[in-house]
Amino acid sequence: MRSLALTAFLTICTAGATAQAADAIQQAIDGQHRAAENSARDVYRHPQETLEFFGLEPDMTVVEMWPGAGWYTEILAAVLKDQGTLYAAQFGPNTRAGYQRRYFGSFLTMMGQNPEMYRNVKVTTFYPPYELNIAPPGTADMVVTFRNLHNWWGNQTLDGVSAKLAFRAMFDALKPGGILGITDHRWPADAGPADPQSGYITVAETVAMAEAAGFKLVAQSEINANPRDTHVHPKGVWTLPPTYAMGDEDKEKYDAVGESDRFTLKFIKPATM
Repeated sequence: MRSLALTAFLTICTAGATAQAADAIQQAIDGQHRAAENSARDVYRHPQETLEFFGLEPDMTVVEMWPGAGWYTEILAAVLKDQGTLYAAQFGPNTRAGYQRRYFGSFLTMMGQNPEMYRNVKVTTFYPPYELNIAPPGTADMVVTFRNLHNWWGNQTLDGVSAKLAFRAMFDALKPGGILGITDHRWPADAGPADPQSGYITVAETVAMAEAAGFKLVAQSEINANPRDTHVHPKGVWTLPPTYAMGDEDKEKYDAVGESDRFTLKFIKPATM
């Protein structure tokens, strides 16, 4: 019986979003509230397919880790504004990184300019090792993080603790049976160890850290794969759009590549430990 129950549970977790949720996600993506420059990146980031894969539903409580200036928040907030809740686990105002302060300021401005859209967004702080309470413990149906793990892993590889604390915070915030969705820049499995300062990370390293925190991998997708990405660039992943760390040098070349090759992984917090 226990085996059958586990099979049924995993089937639910890997089933993806309902048709109603898929419609809500599409409406959010098409919404007039989104910045034009953000919508232009849909072709690379595949938000419809990604959020359906994770199983987002409009009545969920969701935590978005380090949403930056709010690219995905525009979509998540629109899906959740009537029935759900979104916790935006931001950098916080006291971070030492200038770009994080700028992103945080832009995020607050975005919310302030459209308070009706963002009425169910609650801003919390993830600033390891000091601020880890991203949402009330055991209340989230889903935690998502987009292109952040490489930063936490890079910090941890260089004698920090960010990745371990991130997984602990995400695990603690989720209900038993809750979903963790991760998208990040993929370093090829056959290319040797990833440089922690390149912006890339391997799937194997990601899965190992998640499993060490208690998560179980239930599905992975090639939704955000990009075979044009060679993974070796003068200034790491930030060489590619939208950052263009090389400025105008070889910009057409990097435009032809597009955004990075990315993995998309779906984990669960087991219902029983």
